Amino acid sequence: MTSHVPSAPTLETAMAPTPELLRAWAWHRQGLDGTLGGRTSQEVLAAAGWARSVGGANPYLTLFARAGIRRDQVDADVRELRIHELPTARGCTYVLGREDFDWALTLGKSAEEAFRVLARLGVDRGEITLLEEQILHVLGEADSPLDPRQLKEELGESVRNLGEEGKKKGAATTLPTALGLLQADGRIRRVPVNGRLDQQRYAYTPWGLPPSRLGPEGAREELVRRYLGWTGGATSKQSQWFTGFTLTDTKAALAAVGAVEVPTAAGDVLWMLPADVERLADFSPPEGEQIQLLAGTDSLVLHRRNAGDLFADADRDRKLLNTTLALQADLPDHPIFDRGTIIGLWQYDPGRERIAAWLFAGRTPAVEQRIAEIEAWIREDLGDFRSFSLDSPSSRQERIDALDAAGV
Repeated sequence: MTSHVPSAPTLETAMAPTPELLRAWAWHRQGLDGTLGGRTSQEVLAAAGWARSVGGANPYLTLFARAGIRRDQVDADVRELRIHELPTARGCTYVLGREDFDWALTLGKSAEEAFRVLARLGVDRGEITLLEEQILHVLGEADSPLDPRQLKEELGESVRNLGEEGKKKGAATTLPTALGLLQADGRIRRVPVNGRLDQQRYAYTPWGLPPSRLGPEGAREELVRRYLGWTGGATSKQSQWFTGFTLTDTKAALAAVGAVEVPTAAGDVLWMLPADVERLADFSPPEGEQIQLLAGTDSLVLHRRNAGDLFADADRDRKLLNTTLALQADLPDHPIFDRGTIIGLWQYDPGRERIAAWLFAGRTPAVEQRIAEIEAWIREDLGDFRSFSLDSPSSRQERIDALDAAGV
């Protein structure tokens, strides 16, 4: 297999980094080079960034790929609240470490945003406030967490059905909004019904998380500082996409954390933390293969949503099912990496308990070994590898067949 990883850069090339160098640098910053081995779940998420959770297996693979953490340990960490799934940046859910719970929650959707749809359906704020109080009372009296169906039964007519118009607007009843507001305030939390992060069935329990000492401006600054550290550098547009901040707030946060502009050889401008500029100048990409199979929603890909930049030039025109892969905002399959460069794609075939993979330049012993390791891990820990809550073996069969055909 042809290597796409550059030789060690000089200071001059580091100050105008090439795409090849930036791929290896992001790989290193994400801890995918083995530097996070032996760390805890909290430590991995603090170093590499929050793991996107959409009812899929990404949080598990995020921790296994970087630190070899098995599912039973991850589930124990969730039970003990060392890590937790919370709504945060852009209102999206991520799995993050305990030290981030309070301020990360403040970055989610505001009460005004959450209530806007209900207001158009004739629901006033007082009705939702009363429902919130009733939910807290019911959960406080319960012996165990309650799922939405159980809550609805206990609350009875306090939960208003919003009819067909509500269904069209994604608000069939008033219950989800009230639950979302309580969760955003840290007054309740979601608990996976069977303890797993990849099943997306939840119950609710009281929480009482103390409020963050960071105000809105401080939380924005902290997120931008973390984000630039997780990525090793990002464009202003990429930062805005991840954080959901306005351009004005983004610029203010970048200035507050002392971020500096670094022109790249490709013509982009990255914002980087000053310490990372120095580290990049001294950075030498690994010489030997470092193979990882990651989820399509892994932090390496999703935090900057720049999958197209992670293909080598020779592979940018490759197609699968008549789609040019490098032109997709989000990968349709999971990526196989070597030191930050996508060298192939994969899906899990649960019927045959195997990974279907297409390696653009053929397989090496290191690739074969890692595929076998991930196959065994999925069989033993997960049973299947779902991308998101509605993913199923039948829904991905066409892509499994296409990867098999391409890999022949």
